[in-house]
Amino acid sequence: MQIKLFIAAGLLLGIAPWAHSAVLPEAADTMKIVLAKKPTTRPMGVAYVPDYKRYYIADGGLGGVDENGGVPTPKSEVHAFGADGVYLQSGKPGLDSRSLYYNPNSRKLEAITYNISSDAGFTPNAGVFSVVLDDKGALVSDRDQVGNYNPAFGEAGTMPSYDPAGNRYFAKQARSNKVLVVKLESREKIAEINLDLNAAGVQFDDISDHYVAWTGIPSEELAVLDVDHKAILVFDQNGKFVGRSALPAGIKLRAQNHYNGLGYANGMFFVYSETEGEFGTYHGYRISDQAKSE
Repeated sequence: MQIKLFIAAGLLLGIAPWAHSAVLPEAADTMKIVLAKKPTTRPMGVAYVPDYKRYYIADGGLGGVDENGGVPTPKSEVHAFGADGVYLQSGKPGLDSRSLYYNPNSRKLEAITYNISSDAGFTPNAGVFSVVLDDKGALVSDRDQVGNYNPAFGEAGTMPSYDPAGNRYFAKQARSNKVLVVKLESREKIAEINLDLNAAGVQFDDISDHYVAWTGIPSEELAVLDVDHKAILVFDQNGKFVGRSALPAGIKLRAQNHYNGLGYANGMFFVYSETEGEFGTYHGYRISDQAKSE
């Protein structure tokens, strides 16, 4: 009888008691991508392109090299993997990537480079780019420009995440709880979010410095890596703390996990483990019971 009364009360209030989403208390290790070659620089973002059922991982951290008296071109690579995480091939699009994501609006793989804001002064080949793929999803070592410098992104090293429904970017700022919300057509931020780190029981230097994931899950939209406590912290899009999802106790994180080796793709939060495998391994963690993967 009590259960029936509870359900009836919930329905009267317009709430289905069984419909609430929840952050998983323990992150589910769902996907593993073992790097097959040494990163050209530092491993950065992860993307999944459903059209080809492939994952892509970008390297970054190396500025342009002028070899022929022209515009200096970064030598960092992008690497392609199958749906099973098996390495396929690499390409050099000429980008010092920070973020990599699939844009369902343009149906393209896109990258955001270091210093998109020009906070570190002028650097060539900086901005938002589409990474060119052939009709089978192979990298062809080329790119097309989508957007130029935009000071709204804030700090030079930010790894923005993308919200395709709102056509917005979320740019985490270093050594802070601050996230800037950006649209490419505006040269100023459209909003600012302050993650409630006090409610999460952490300090700004416990968490990833440059990256916040956009999950697209209602009331669980933002997620950051808590490096020091080996967990993923989840917030709503206003910065309210929602919950934490603990990573496996045996995972070995390093200082670089504050700055790179992170991404959110195909319903999973990806974390780079440098000591696993010859060249490191990305693990994809499911952190919500509402996360959807192909």
